[in-house]
Amino acid sequence: MSAHPFALELTDVRKSFGKTEIIRGASLQVKPGERVAIIGPNGAGKSTLFNLISGRFGISTGDIRLNGASIAGRKPYEINRMGLARSFQVSNLFVRLSVFENIRCAVLWSMGYRYAFWKFLADLRDANDRADEVLRMIKLDKKRDVQAMNLTYAEQRALEIGITIAGGASVVLLDEPTAGMSKSETTRFIQLIREVTAGKTLLTVEHDMGVVFGLADKIAVLVYGEVIAFDVPEAVRANPKVQEAYLGSVLVAHEKAHGA
Repeated sequence: MSAHPFALELTDVRKSFGKTEIIRGASLQVKPGERVAIIGPNGAGKSTLFNLISGRFGISTGDIRLNGASIAGRKPYEINRMGLARSFQVSNLFVRLSVFENIRCAVLWSMGYRYAFWKFLADLRDANDRADEVLRMIKLDKKRDVQAMNLTYAEQRALEIGITIAGGASVVLLDEPTAGMSKSETTRFIQLIREVTAGKTLLTVEHDMGVVFGLADKIAVLVYGEVIAFDVPEAVRANPKVQEAYLGSVLVAHEKAHGA
């Protein structure tokens, strides 16, 4: 874990596409080991913010720091090597490879292995052991030799989580990890995320408020490209500014759906 007080620090981050400003001075300070959910209405800029943090988009102004080091302007693979990994809304798997092979692909580069035609993958014991360890963590060890395309949807999402954490990143970004899951699958998946990200810093974009309140230590509320609140769930729930802008109607819908 980093000695720096913040695992991830955004300072007055702005992003414009042409004349349209999507992120309008977002600032956020996330401590090592914190689990943070980013919520907000559609069009608030949540996915754009994730893309800025992971280097998929470049920021217009401001700064983003990972464990104290600026990552503004760096390429996604450079940011990944500095200790940040992310998943996407849409599963991004090698569907014709086995579950084990998908995880091993993620492990190899992080362990320093590069393309070399004279090396046999079966002989890379440390990489294979690490891949098997990740499979046990995501509870897919019994599906080790199954092609990714033959997994259930929830299992594919679990495999994607495994790929995300396989490289040992200290900061993990999950983009709507429970989207499309049933209620029972979501409940199991929240527990899985908690287990595999133990000791790591976690940021997740999530619409399901049950997931948000079941997973997050803190909630960041993004509205029109600005972080209007960042606090523990109870404080965010009670924040009049948040209720007015977004949360009140969402919580009412959530409580009705769950019989509260």
